[in-house]
Amino acid sequence: MEAKAIAKHIRISPRKVKPVADLVRNKSVKEATAILKFTPRKAAREMLKVLNSAVANAENNHGMDVDKLYVSQVYANQGTVMKRFKAGSMGRANPILRRTSHIGVVVAEK
Repeated sequence: MEAKAIAKHIRISPRKVKPVADLVRNKSVKEATAILKFTPRKAAREMLKVLNSAVANAENNHGMDVDKLYVSQVYANQGTVMKRFKAGSMGRANPILRRTSHIGVVVAEK
């Protein structure tokens, strides 16, 4: 039995989220929460919200025991890319790509 939560269109690139995801993969929920609270990155704050949502889904929707939960899967896929342009030299336009992420967390019972 497993429960999941997904946050879509988070305004941070997946390249910055993936190292944080590697920190909590296959850890217990308590340990993962502690790691994310003390990791000084924006991606850690966003991932903590998704982890708490997945734990709440497991407890309320599936009736799982919170003490037995662990993080079975964590992923950060690329979301939509907002394309902007900035004035460049000699009348040109330089593109700016504002990347977004889809962060997903799956928790399961041991």
